[in-house]
Amino acid sequence: METERGSTGPGRLARLNVWFAKSRAGRRFKVEERGTTLTTELRAGTATFLTMAYILAVNASILSDSGATCTVSDCVPLCPTCPAPTESCKFAPVNPGYSACLDRVRRDLIVATIVSSLLGSFIMGLFANLPLALAPGMGTNAYFAYTVVGFHGSGNVPYKTALAAVFIEGLIFLLISAVGLRARLARLVPRPVRVSSSAGIGLFLAFIGLQNNQGIGLVGFNPSTLLTLAACPREDRVSVAPVQTLANGTSPTFWLAIVGFVIIAYCLVKKIKGAMIYGILFVTIVSWFRNTSVTAFPHTSAGDAAYDYFKKVVDVHRIENTLGALSFSGARGGRFWEALVTFLYVDILDTTGTLYSMARFAGFADANGEFEGQYFAFMSDASAIVIGSLLGTSPVTAFIESSTGIREGGRTGLTAVTVSMYFFLAFFFTPLLASIPAWAVGPPLILVGLMMMRSVTEVDWDDMRDAVPAFITLILMPLTYSIAYGLIGGIGTYIVLHLWDWGEAGVRRVRRRREGGGATENGVVGGGGEEEVKRIEV
Repeated sequence: METERGSTGPGRLARLNVWFAKSRAGRRFKVEERGTTLTTELRAGTATFLTMAYILAVNASILSDSGATCTVSDCVPLCPTCPAPTESCKFAPVNPGYSACLDRVRRDLIVATIVSSLLGSFIMGLFANLPLALAPGMGTNAYFAYTVVGFHGSGNVPYKTALAAVFIEGLIFLLISAVGLRARLARLVPRPVRVSSSAGIGLFLAFIGLQNNQGIGLVGFNPSTLLTLAACPREDRVSVAPVQTLANGTSPTFWLAIVGFVIIAYCLVKKIKGAMIYGILFVTIVSWFRNTSVTAFPHTSAGDAAYDYFKKVVDVHRIENTLGALSFSGARGGRFWEALVTFLYVDILDTTGTLYSMARFAGFADANGEFEGQYFAFMSDASAIVIGSLLGTSPVTAFIESSTGIREGGRTGLTAVTVSMYFFLAFFFTPLLASIPAWAVGPPLILVGLMMMRSVTEVDWDDMRDAVPAFITLILMPLTYSIAYGLIGGIGTYIVLHLWDWGEAGVRRVRRRREGGGATENGVVGGGGEEEVKRIEV
């Protein structure tokens, strides 16, 4: 009797799988043709979501560091007789009015991340029928926030204008994808720069994760050495002042973040799905308790407001500030086009590489690297960038974490559609997602950076003509806080180191042509009258 009961569940699931495979939806997604089942696709979608759900908190935290739509006008006078706030109100100690604006914007960006990921993954699954999930890309979001817009708007391009750059880049990307130039453009970049750029972005992310504003706070500013060991408590941190060395290593939130880092690292070692989520959850839940030294809700006006919003748990938040916030007023500036070209390059290189590698991993690619649905995959990816910019977020891209779902057996767009459904559920829990502290986000940033370092093994470190440009690309991205400068430095170095070789090759070609022309001339002249007539007729 127990055996029958135990077999009832699997029997019903088997019948459900058979029924779905024969249904119109099953035929649409080619479930039977690709050797998968409905339950396998659902399981694969769940695995993919668990490994990429960290983006909901991380992306919003990074982008809100730019200040987004918040300006000095959001700062409030600290007393009736105090002068009007200046630009300094956006930096430590942050003005309460500006801080409240950042909280509202962060909620907007959480919803923007959810909606752009939901729509991007759904479009990919429905039209390309591939098990690939999309979300705002790591690396480009940091470049957007800290280099283009700058910390709290201290960069060269305002947030609204930066969104316009992403929007235009998305349209160009869409056009390039439509005419089939995407892969060709990616191959124009020198291979050592192309390979090392992924690792350079990884170092950039890890560097951000190690700092105070958006990470665990391990390193801080020093006027003599530029950087030094920090891990100081909040009261010993000042945005642009030296770290108080007596307070080094005494920050409670730093040590809590270290525990989260170890949890994630251990889960990655054991190949446990959702490793990032477990670390973020542990640190976040501990930080939600008030009256502790690691609380995310200190007893201040800002802390009380954040705690009141957190207690709602479920809330449907409307995007009020970042939706349609594009501005083309500064589109003529050089910094605008520098940002646009960098976004375009990274998207071409990163997403094209991700799509091809995932297709090979799933067994879809043929001998030439082509795969079924690639045209719609490229178009879906480009469309998601445009959608994301309209919502207020940085470029959306195909996530490498999709490999987790493929490893679980995902072979159709149902996996991506399942991921989009999970993002839809997350939409209702904005208060919880908005209450994840920075020290919970730092460990995933560092470990995502670690995973992006794999590509350095593809560099030929014995050939200095390749090794030097690769290293320049790697080192400049984190130390200049710019993906663009890393690419410019790497490509420039590659050109300089290869100029002599290219010059020699050009001279050899010219010599061969001259020698070949002379030999032909000699052969014609010595061939008698018949050859002479033929040459003249031609």
